[in-house]
Amino acid sequence: MRYRDVVVAGIGHALPARAVTSEELEERLAPLYERFRLRAGRLELMSGIRERRFWPPGTRPSEVAAQAGEMALAQSGIARASIGCLIHASVSRDFLEPATASVVHQRLGLAPDCHLFDLSNACLGVLNAMVIVAGMIERGEIEAGLVVAGEDGRPLVDRTIEELVGNDATTKADLKRAFASLTIASGAAAVVLRRASEEEKALERVPGRLLGGAVLAASEHNVLCQGDHSADGAGLLMETDSEAMLQAGNALAARTFEAFLAELHWSRDSIDRIVTHQVGGAHRRLLFETLELDPERDFPTVETLGNIGSVSLPLTLSIAIREGRVERGQSVALLGIGSGLNCMMLGLEW
Repeated sequence: MRYRDVVVAGIGHALPARAVTSEELEERLAPLYERFRLRAGRLELMSGIRERRFWPPGTRPSEVAAQAGEMALAQSGIARASIGCLIHASVSRDFLEPATASVVHQRLGLAPDCHLFDLSNACLGVLNAMVIVAGMIERGEIEAGLVVAGEDGRPLVDRTIEELVGNDATTKADLKRAFASLTIASGAAAVVLRRASEEEKALERVPGRLLGGAVLAASEHNVLCQGDHSADGAGLLMETDSEAMLQAGNALAARTFEAFLAELHWSRDSIDRIVTHQVGGAHRRLLFETLELDPERDFPTVETLGNIGSVSLPLTLSIAIREGRVERGQSVALLGIGSGLNCMMLGLEW
């Protein structure tokens, strides 16, 4: 996929104030650690995550998604009346019906003729939504669009710990399958995309231009990570074969990356900055080894922010821009992946 006229005009994010360390989670898991004779520090050692953040109980995804949306809109300078499409693209939602996007739409005061809907595709949702908005812009259907996502990982982590500790039949294998759930965190992100002006189109290089990218699926691996409401209906639980996900995900990333380079006519050396979906330390190391990329070009946040689902990549990009780690004129590779398995990689001329 290629785009000629799409510009990323604004990127925003929001983070909870409350940081929760891996050590704190392990204190809650102490009965299991004692039963299985596990040493404290295992969670951080295996995941590379020292801490993650959680919203206060009762926080709704729409509330924080709107906060990130406000930041992105302010950065873009685009009038709210010009936003022709709003997509809420996270796993977390206020409710099943109506669309959480409708709440964000009302909070942001967007126009009545703005398309709005939810889109959910695990950790890849925001990139999927960006592609949908970009396509609408390219076809001339809208002038600008807004993608938002608000993830709340606290309920999943709390429910996972309660289920593990509260069940006398919990095995070491159960703990292993729940491991990935303990890396999940909270945060929000938003991206504004717009049509390039005629003056910009005449330029050889347009700042913020979304060039396009590649997408591939390996849906035979849809069983490796599955989340659903618990049997008692009291919350969400997720089971993950972390090792199989790691290997299958990186194999898919390798195939997608070659298609990505070919589509954009890029080489590994032409990429100035890399922003990935943040899963864990082991995943990051293997990904860069597999793709033969210099990890010094990466901007990792997973150690202090954990895995924030669909928000991880755009939030990391937002922070990197604000900290000066992504500069104007750089070629930026956005490397996304989500359970299912689905992989999407997009290129930016920042």
